[in-house]
Amino acid sequence: MFVKAAHTDFGVRSLRFELRVSEAVSGSHLPAVEWHFEADGWLVVGFEHCDGPHADLSPASPDLDLLAEALTVLGETPAPDVPLFTPTARLGFEHPAMGGNTLVHTDLGPANLIVTPHGLRIVDWAMATKAAPWVELAMLTQWLISAGHTPQQAEQWLARHPAWGLTDPKALDYFAMMSAEKWASKSTGSTAAWVRDLAAWTSQWAAYRCRTGRTA
Repeated sequence: MFVKAAHTDFGVRSLRFELRVSEAVSGSHLPAVEWHFEADGWLVVGFEHCDGPHADLSPASPDLDLLAEALTVLGETPAPDVPLFTPTARLGFEHPAMGGNTLVHTDLGPANLIVTPHGLRIVDWAMATKAAPWVELAMLTQWLISAGHTPQQAEQWLARHPAWGLTDPKALDYFAMMSAEKWASKSTGSTAAWVRDLAAWTSQWAAYRCRTGRTA
């Protein structure tokens, strides 16, 4: 059992959001909710325990095949009938092509991907969003780059998913540029290493799309 508990207003709202999403979506890639209760201002949730290492997203890793399978399933999973983030609320920028009716995790970094004997499990659905399926792929680019892929290799891997090829390149250009600008701005006033890392990875992707003539 993996138990999460919260008692601050923000913590309870966030955990309740994750609970509603997890209960509403049935799928082999989500840890099951075993039980939950509220008492004395606390919300406590017991999730299925996912036993295994975090996924390795480096080039040629066998875990990439597990992730590809999970992305195919997620890309076909409609957003549940519960309140979810919009792309704008989640990312801080908007584009008409980002809208859609698919459930998007939005944070598929290795820390949220656990390789179990029963397959890949995706944890921490606290930022689940209702969006177009390509948004999930675009947000994965930074994590592929962090694991050692070049931006070109990352895009080549993502291109195996039909949603990537069906997306207007200008929408991808815009997404890459705005992601880089957002994290560059955040890194200016932050000493957190993870913020600087995200700024570097998103900047590499945006620079690649600009260098190869993809940006308008």
